[in-house]
Amino acid sequence: MTQTPDSKPKSISPKVLALSAITLVFIWGSAFTLIDVGVAHIAPIWLVAYRLSIGCLLVTLYALFRGQRFPKIRDSRWIWYLCLGITSSVLPFFLVTTGQLKVDSGLSAILIGFMPIMTIILAHFFTDEKLNTLKLLGFSVGLFGIILLFMPDDFSFELVKDWKSQLMIIMAAFCYAITTVGAKRAPDTPPSIAAAMMLVMAALIAVIAALFSGLPESIPPTPSLLAAIGLGIGSTGIATILYLYVLQLTGPSLIAKVNYFVPAVSVSLGVIFLNEPLTLRIIISFGIIILGIIIARRGVDKPITPIIR
Repeated sequence: MTQTPDSKPKSISPKVLALSAITLVFIWGSAFTLIDVGVAHIAPIWLVAYRLSIGCLLVTLYALFRGQRFPKIRDSRWIWYLCLGITSSVLPFFLVTTGQLKVDSGLSAILIGFMPIMTIILAHFFTDEKLNTLKLLGFSVGLFGIILLFMPDDFSFELVKDWKSQLMIIMAAFCYAITTVGAKRAPDTPPSIAAAMMLVMAALIAVIAALFSGLPESIPPTPSLLAAIGLGIGSTGIATILYLYVLQLTGPSLIAKVNYFVPAVSVSLGVIFLNEPLTLRIIISFGIIILGIIIARRGVDKPITPIIR
């Protein structure tokens, strides 16, 4: 994002920085597992509303603790972060959560992993970061990996039965890419208050949408309820704070590397805790998509900063 910095953090030991990065990988990777547990008994829009409300509260407290203050309600930045809140949180969270009614958590994470390549393509049309040979090659390789995920395990030329749900998750990745490009044009705002504004507006929209969908008929079972709380505290709250912390200390390079490991963690957790299958198709596709991202990044002057998830 085009933002003025928060107060610069003090220097920190490499061990603490590594622990922060590892924690970020685990929290982001486990989010897809928690969604799978939560959506079993909570409607997708309500699960989104729960996690955004909790995450919004944590990040707002963090921003205020750092001495930041929200701009006045008439400030045009609220419109910016309303739009970014929709594309960074409300829409992708809802699409992923709805998609995971039929798609395994690990596969969902792999599909979301295509986001950096989408960002490179969008940046060509909406920023001064133009396409080159390496970017196009990386996009083509990554796209081939995505195509394989839409094919059955025997690699026959048919679509998998849940291809519509997989497409919803691809659309969520596209939303993240739109946000990454759009955030570069956002008015200068300290990162912590920008994240808080984004989540405040996203939570407001999600809660309104959830209320219009109808009130839940009963309290969800404990596992689903704990999953919703975990999503709010972990991947939406703590992960956002850690993301900003690591980003300020190291810049986007480490964050970009962190994202390589998120799908692997998600796939592993899905296999261990949810008994999800680990097929040859998934392994091959994941490897091809990662290769595509690596190739595409070599054609980028500056590492892409993944948008807060």
